[in-house]
This record gives sequence, structure tokens and C-alpha cells, in this order.
Amino acid sequence: MELKSWDGKQIYVHLWEEAPSPRGVVQIVHGMTEHAARYEAFARYLNEHGFIVAADDHRGHGKTDPSTLGWCAGDMFSDTVRDEAAVTDALREKYPSLPCFLFGFSYGSFLTQSYLGRYGEKLAGAVIAGSSYKKDLEVYLGSAVAALGKAFCGRKKPARFIEKLSFGAYAKKFEDGEWLSADAENNARYHADPLCGFTCSHQFYADFFRGLRRLYTKAYIAGLKKDLPVFIVSGAEDPVGGMGKGVKKLYRFYTQKAGMRSVSLKLFEGSRHEFLNEAAGRDERWKKVLAFFEAHCGAGDVQEKEE
Repeated sequence: MELKSWDGKQIYVHLWEEAPSPRGVVQIVHGMTEHAARYEAFARYLNEHGFIVAADDHRGHGKTDPSTLGWCAGDMFSDTVRDEAAVTDALREKYPSLPCFLFGFSYGSFLTQSYLGRYGEKLAGAVIAGSSYKKDLEVYLGSAVAALGKAFCGRKKPARFIEKLSFGAYAKKFEDGEWLSADAENNARYHADPLCGFTCSHQFYADFFRGLRRLYTKAYIAGLKKDLPVFIVSGAEDPVGGMGKGVKKLYRFYTQKAGMRSVSLKLFEGSRHEFLNEAAGRDERWKKVLAFFEAHCGAGDVQEKEE
């Protein structure tokens, strides 16, 4: 289906509604250079356990912008965060008696972090998956490189140098060069998908790094809903999360500096970035995420300790 967002742009939204006796709604926020249809198996799993699932294709991605992958006019990061709020509003209107949860993965996890500082009151809980604490030299250098790319190559041009510095560096950490997952079949499906693996524009990265710089500030902390349940989850071998170091730093930020009271953390040993899509041990990982949604459907908050 298509949703007219806050600025009139048509956003494609996938909807999986075949949930018997629904008890909640999960809104998936997908990652960079992929699309929401890749989450269908996980969505069907959540359906089987009573959760309706929706997921939009972001600006510059999937069926929303199939002819301009990696590029869209405007501020692609901030505008997409507003899109996510519009999707949430539509879901709350469609299912007024059901709690809404956000599940943000990778790029979508940073969109989710931004969302929490602006629209957290709309949610019953949020999962920040495949993420990290990004307030470092990498962000500021990335901003500078993206600005130079826009100036000398054009804002719509693919930012291949930034891609090499980021994804290329991740790949070097593994003998097989596959940082996405330890599952060869999943990697092959990703590489064969025409809506995956493209190079985002200089404008995309400029907007992305600007969005990251706005996280973790005093203004951001002030906007957080302090009692919102949050589950931070990643593969222990995910280079995006610094092989766990950046993920733990993110956990400490929310629990210690931001003062949030219901935050839990889980690192899956042996998993890389796309822990949801790795077949080996998948049941355990899916059940762990499901348990978070089930625990916060109105039965009271159940806070887990850091693992």
C-alpha cells in the first residue's frame, strides 16, 4: 500500500496483517541499501504470535524510489524520521486498541534512535538492532568527505569513496569478505537483489551524518521518554557495532547518561550484522525479540540485565 506522508510524498508500506487475535503492532524500520520486503519471513513469524507488522520502504529505497535508489530530494535522514512518525500515526489510527512498537535495524536503528528523541510517546517500546553509539571522529570525517563529494561530484552522485571507507573496512574484518552475515545463502540473496547493494548518494551521507551529530546531545536526551522500554540487540561480531564495543557504549548512554529506566541489551555470539537472517540459531534470536514485544503488551515492564 502507499501512504501520503507529511510532505505529500508517496511512501510504499508493506503490511502483514494475518495475525490471529492481534495484541500489538510492530513497525519495522529497515537498513541502508535494502528494502522492507526482506523482512517478510520475520513479519510472518510475528504474525503467528499475534503481532501485525508494517514496514515502509524509505526515501531513496525500494518501491518508494525504485528509479532513484540512494537519492531523494530533501533531508533524507530527517525526512525519513518524520515518515516513520507518519506511519506510526496511520497504524495507531487503524489499530487504536493495540500498542505500537518500533524495530529499527542498522541505518533504521539510527533513524529509530532519532525517532525516540522526537516521537517516543507514540510507542509502547522499541528495538534498536544492529546499531552502535555513533559520536566519534568517524562521523565528523564522514561529514567532511560527504560535503567535498557534493561540492566536486554533485549531491546525486554515488558516494563510492565513503562506501569504500565504511563497508569496505567492515568486509576486511572477515576472511570471506562478507560482513553482512555468516550465512552464505542470505548473502547470496542480498547480492542478487536488484533493490539491494546500491551506492547511496553524497547527499544521503551528508544527511545521515548530520542526523548522527544530533544524537546524544542535551536536547536529544531531554526529548526521550525515560520509562519507554528499549531493547538493544546485535550480533557480537557485527562490525557496525564495533564487535560489541559500540553496542555496549550505546547501552551505557541510554541507561547512565540519558537516565532511561527500562533498557536491556543482548549480543548474539557468532552472529554478524544481519542476525535476523542467519539460519543457524535463528529460532533463539527471533524468540528473544518476540519476548520483548510480549513483555510490553500491557502486562508490565520486565527489565533484563545486560548480557
